[in-house]
Amino acid sequence: MIKFLCLFSFSILCRVLWAQELNCQVNIVVDNKVEVSSTELEIINQMKQSITEIMNNTVWTKDKFKIEERINCNLQIQIREIPATGAYKGDIQVSSVRPAFNSNYNSTLFNFQDENFQATFSRGAVLNYVPNQYRDNLTSILAFYAYFIIGMDYDSFSLKGGTPYFQEALQIVTLAQTGGAPGWKSSESSKRNRFYLADNMLQPVFDPFRSCIYQYHRLGLDQLYEKKEEGKNAIRVSLNLLSPIMATRPNTVNIVSYLFSKTTELKNIFSDAELKDKQDLVNLLKKLDPANSTRYATILD
Repeated sequence: MIKFLCLFSFSILCRVLWAQELNCQVNIVVDNKVEVSSTELEIINQMKQSITEIMNNTVWTKDKFKIEERINCNLQIQIREIPATGAYKGDIQVSSVRPAFNSNYNSTLFNFQDENFQATFSRGAVLNYVPNQYRDNLTSILAFYAYFIIGMDYDSFSLKGGTPYFQEALQIVTLAQTGGAPGWKSSESSKRNRFYLADNMLQPVFDPFRSCIYQYHRLGLDQLYEKKEEGKNAIRVSLNLLSPIMATRPNTVNIVSYLFSKTTELKNIFSDAELKDKQDLVNLLKKLDPANSTRYATILD
């Protein structure tokens, strides 16, 4: 009995000390033009609950996370069509943040709008991810983004630390291609899809981008509290690493979405910089991502 009580107490203690990797907030919005019955609304609410549970309760890695170490992330699903009961089409906005050292500031690490969201969900269904298996499109989408978020987080703390999680994401892409839903194949007209998100991160040509993620956050952002100028310089250097990639792979989805999510942050970090330094930064960002030049120009305001 004493041994049993000890084991039981240890089990409870582990639950207190350790948690899964993600702290994911889920929201589902239905377009006003879409008619939703009470039955459909019930299914959507159940789907939201099931998505929250699979994201937050699945053990995605072999590492131990304390509750305060969980990766904060958000999923917002915009339902634009309901072709049949329990069938949904629309967008999914996925974002994640990581804390800056010695501060209460959270830096956006990943922010992407996936316009190829398609899912089916039955009343009472439970979503369960099993490695190396394709079960349904919704589970695959969620598992893909769970691993991609983790990969980006690990890359920000150690150089190319996210490799095994990007590999897992790419494996999910390969398996999901058999389901026939959009967003998984290299042959699709748009390169803003899951295939390219994962595949790019594992291509040698994108190694400078992964070095940029590490240098920007670990050598730059995390140093701003104690060594402000050194941290700002590391951020400048990290962004310059992207030039060779964008010269050969312009409009790459990974880099464009990364830079777009950093604009406000860069404006705040360099708010007290000399005008020339700001102008140099803006010129670099415009060169890397010409389509969003107007947005980067706001850093000068």
